[in-house]
Amino acid sequence: MALTLLEAAKLVSGNVQRAGIIELFARSSDILAALPFEDIPGGSLTYNQEGALPGVAFRGVNEGYTEGVGVINPVTEVLTIAGGDMDVDRSLIRTRGPGIRAVHEAMKVKALAQQWHLKFIKGDSFTSPKEFDGLQSRLTGTQLVSNAAASGGGALSLAKLDQAIDTVDEPTHLIMSKAMRRRFITAQRNTNVAGYVTFDKNEMGMPMTRYNDLPILIADSSDIASSYAGLAFNEADTGGGGTATTSIYVVSLREGMLTGIQNGGIEVMNLGQQDSKPVMRTRIEWLSGIALMHPRAACRLRDITDAAIAV
Repeated sequence: MALTLLEAAKLVSGNVQRAGIIELFARSSDILAALPFEDIPGGSLTYNQEGALPGVAFRGVNEGYTEGVGVINPVTEVLTIAGGDMDVDRSLIRTRGPGIRAVHEAMKVKALAQQWHLKFIKGDSFTSPKEFDGLQSRLTGTQLVSNAAASGGGALSLAKLDQAIDTVDEPTHLIMSKAMRRRFITAQRNTNVAGYVTFDKNEMGMPMTRYNDLPILIADSSDIASSYAGLAFNEADTGGGGTATTSIYVVSLREGMLTGIQNGGIEVMNLGQQDSKPVMRTRIEWLSGIALMHPRAACRLRDITDAAIAV
C-alpha cells in the first residue's frame, strides 16, 4: 500500500528523530506532502503499463470474431540515491546546546526536499545519470498539450487547461509555480471565473487554492533566493520566440497511477564524532524515485506566458 510521507511518519515507532525528519521532509514541499510512496524491496520496480486495448466487434449469427490482444509494456524504475552529510562543530554543541544539531538537520532536510521536488519535475537521467526522470522528460504524445501555438506562447487558456485535465484519468492535483497560482487568485475576482477558483486548507492547516476542485501544489522552492525554481517562466516556447513560458502539470497522485517509490524510507544516521576533525556528523539518505504506472496518470500543459488568464 502506498502512503504519503506524513502518513508514514505516524507509523514510525521507537525512533523520534527519524519520524521528525520524515514529517519535516514532507512539510518542506507541497508535492512530497501529497505524493504517495510505495515501499519496494531491492533497487528497482518492474510493472506492466497498458499500451493499447484489444479490439472488439459485433458479429452476426454463425460468424466468428477476429482475434485481437492488447499491448502491455513492461517498465522498470530504478531507485536513485540522494542525501548528504552534515557536520556540527563540537564547540557549537557545547556553547549552544545539542539543539544546534537539530537546526542544521532541518536545513539539510529542507535542501534535500527542494532538490527532490525539482527533479520530480525537471529530472533527466540522460543528462544526469544519477538522478531519476521527472515529469517533463516522461510526458509525450497526447499527454503533452500546447496552451498556445503562436510564437512566444500565450496567456493561460482555461479551455486548454480543461482539455489537459480531461487527458488524465482520475486527476487529483495541479502543479504550478507561485507566480502562476497568483494568476488564479487574481482571476477569481473575475465573475466569469469566480466559483471555479476556491480556497480552503490542506491537512496541515495551510491555505490551499483549488481550480475546478483540484488542489494546486506549488513546485517552487520556499526559499525565494535559492536556485530550486521548478516552474519559472524560463521554458522554451514550442512555437519559437524565446524562453519565457511555464507549464502546468495535471496529475493523478494515487496508487497505480503516479506514485513515489522508496526502499525503507528516509535514513537518518548519527555517525558520531569524526577522527579527522572535532565535529559530530549526521547522514541523511534516501533511496527513492517515481513511477508513472498509468499512461494517463499525468499531463503537461506548456507554452504559458506570465499574463492574465484568458477565459
